[in-house]
Amino acid sequence: MALLTVDFFAETLEVGTSMMIVLPQVTAEQVGVEAAGVVTDFPVLYLLHGMSDDHTAWLRYTSVERYAAERGLAVVMPAVHRSFYANERHGHAYWDFVSDELPRIVGNFVKVTADPARTYVAGLSMGGYGALKLALNFPDRFAAAASLSGALDLRWLMERPERREEVSGRIFGGDLDATEDLMALVERGQAPPLLIGCGTEDRLYDGNVAFAERARAVGLDVTTDFRIGDHEWSLWDAQLPRVMDFVMGAGQ
Repeated sequence: MALLTVDFFAETLEVGTSMMIVLPQVTAEQVGVEAAGVVTDFPVLYLLHGMSDDHTAWLRYTSVERYAAERGLAVVMPAVHRSFYANERHGHAYWDFVSDELPRIVGNFVKVTADPARTYVAGLSMGGYGALKLALNFPDRFAAAASLSGALDLRWLMERPERREEVSGRIFGGDLDATEDLMALVERGQAPPLLIGCGTEDRLYDGNVAFAERARAVGLDVTTDFRIGDHEWSLWDAQLPRVMDFVMGAGQ
């Protein structure tokens, strides 16, 4: 596997930013065996970080590189700071960045697939929200999506005293638009297969259960992975191989 740190200028953000990419490495022997059908436009997972993390967190706290190597999977981990993958009301246009500019830049920089049947998105906490936000807004772009301990009931979170000023105010300006409320978006009944995972001791657990039930009620393909645990990396590392197997299996 190759591990790339990419620093670049994002036009939608009007600032320099970074991403980490784990990329399968094709050997000279494989390249020379044309009949073997060696894949070099690798399937790609966009793996999104949480609110207190950055683009290095998955690599620092999980075995994502090893898991990806076992599956021949490219993994893209962008930096979005504390943006909730939104066009911040008082900040930068991170939704435009992650939904439009980022995949174009990745396609220009590295050889990964442009086929929606082999493109996936997943994330944890704030990144779980971001992953499902992408999947629900653009169901034809992804073969599957997964959320681990996602902040899926955003209106509940916006009312929390410790989050109200930043999340409700700085990021969303007091209300959500049509692209931002997952509980409303899911009612459209359009999404790729979804995996919803969360620890049963996590304060976000009830919101995850409610989202999964609502998604199933409108006929979406939903798999759940609710197991003992809190909002913690040991749980997410244990769930990550299942996430990869789920999304890649859904695309076959």
